Order: sequence, then structure tokens, then C-alpha cells
Amino acid sequence: MRHGQTVDNAAGIWQGHRDSALSGVGLAQAERAAPVVAALEPAFIVSSDLQRAAITADHVAALTGQRVLRDARLREVDVGDWGGRSGAEVRERDPEVMAALGAGEDVRRGHTGETIAELAVRTRAALDDVIAALEPGGLALVVCHGVTSRTGVASLLGLDQMLAGKILWGLDNCHWATVAEATRIAGGDVTPTWRLDHWNVGVREAPGHPAPGA
Repeated sequence: MRHGQTVDNAAGIWQGHRDSALSGVGLAQAERAAPVVAALEPAFIVSSDLQRAAITADHVAALTGQRVLRDARLREVDVGDWGGRSGAEVRERDPEVMAALGAGEDVRRGHTGETIAELAVRTRAALDDVIAALEPGGLALVVCHGVTSRTGVASLLGLDQMLAGKILWGLDNCHWATVAEATRIAGGDVTPTWRLDHWNVGVREAPGHPAPGA
């Protein structure tokens, strides 16, 4: 599950590890989504330690009576010195890097930040620990960020990360994906694997309310 809208989301600001707060819209999104997600009865809840994800997770935990586990490995991709800058500033400052990103190259964000390949390593390690802690048939809720969620799902599915960026994009604010254990049978061999059951699921907005991610 991705966190609710932040003040920086609304302003078009690059975040990365910047610990931006939920906006009023984001808090309302978390409140609306929480009962739907809590009804899935997660065995436990893990979130990024950045407040936008942690507070979103806390809304669910308040309904399930659970304590949220924080894991810094679930933070958003580190965007280096782009953090706190607007999209326009970054395009003007680093047009060649932005062009490379647009062309599907896995370049380092903000000069000192991360590549998607590096993000995938830490995100997958966190997800593997979550999976290892689950009982058979159990469900865990992981609350994190747009790029982190897409990268983690792509890793589980065995998708090329750059391809995943083109076909999945990212989750909208307070939307979620469901990945389930499955088996693949080929030539008589049975291989455990993962399948994507749902992507970018959210709560329908009531008339007159802003749409998620707006």
C-alpha cells in the first residue's frame, strides 16, 4: 500500500528520503482506506519509517489493534540532491539525467541518490523477511511508497525493473496491490512463484471529494 498524499506530492516536489508530512487530503485518504484494508485481516503490518507511510499504516493498525513494525529498507528511492526540489527545477538543473530516465535508463537519482537496481536489493530483502514471518496462507500489509512498491512487486514477479516502470508506473496515493503465492507447472516441473492479483486498488471517492493522488 502506498501512503496518502503529502504536502510535497500536492506541490510537485521530489521527496525520496525527505520526511514530508501528509496533507489534509492525504489524511482523509488514509482514514477512508483504513477500514477496507483492515478488513483483509493482515497478520501483521510493516511500514517504511518515513512519516507519510508510518502514519498511513497507523490508521489501519488503529482498527486492527496491532503495532506497526518500521523498516527503513522500505523507504522511497533516494533521490539525492533532488529532494525538496520541484519537477521543473530538476528538469532545468539535470536535463541529461532526466532524458536518460525518460529513455528507460537506470541512472542514479540526484547524483548522490540510488538507482532502481540498488533500491530493488534493499526492498526485496525487506519483503523476504516479511514473507519468512508469515504463516502459510497468511497475509501481511506493507505500507511504503510509489517507486518502492512497484520495485518490490516487480522483484517478486521476476519482471525487468525498467519494463515494470513502463507498464505498472506507480500506485496512486492510498492505493494498493495484492501479490499471492502461486505455482507454475512446466514440463512436469512445479515451481513456486508469485502472481499479481490486484494493482492500484483504492477506495471510490464520494462526490465532491478530491480523487486519490490529486
